[in-house]
Amino acid sequence: MSAAIKTTKPEQISERDEVTGLLDPAAKIAERAYYKAEERGFEVGHEMDDWLEAERELNL
Repeated sequence: MSAAIKTTKPEQISERDEVTGLLDPAAKIAERAYYKAEERGFEVGHEMDDWLEAERELNL
């Protein structure tokens, strides 16, 4: 039995700082990773690659 991976849309993960209005670092990474997954049709098995590539791109 394979486990399904839940994908969260950016509007559901965008936690913004109340003072600055900026996204916290994890939310920025998650949003970038989501769009990477979307570009490839949410093919299962690339979640970690998307996350790590998003971190590299954002220099976090």
